[in-house]
Amino acid sequence: MVLNAYLALNNAVREGARAGITGSSDAEIMHLMMSASPVLDESHLEINITPLPGSRISGNTLTVEANYNYQLTVPVINLLFNDTIVLHAKVSMRIE
Repeated sequence: MVLNAYLALNNAVREGARAGITGSSDAEIMHLMMSASPVLDESHLEINITPLPGSRISGNTLTVEANYNYQLTVPVINLLFNDTIVLHAKVSMRIE
């Protein structure tokens, strides 16, 4: 299950970056990220998009970064690790 969440997070960040380099707003990027990976719980997701919308210039780099707090549900594993694992994904692409 952790691997599934990690792959979904990476897919969401990649899709968000693709949308961002073509001129989508931050709200559109976040909506696309959530629809691209419905297995992720939005309340456990932190998204950071840089640069700010007003300073996105063609040829510069757009970065979409996300942290996802994955809640462990296996009792034995919970004894060995914290109840939460923070998954991280980051993608940078050149703005068109």
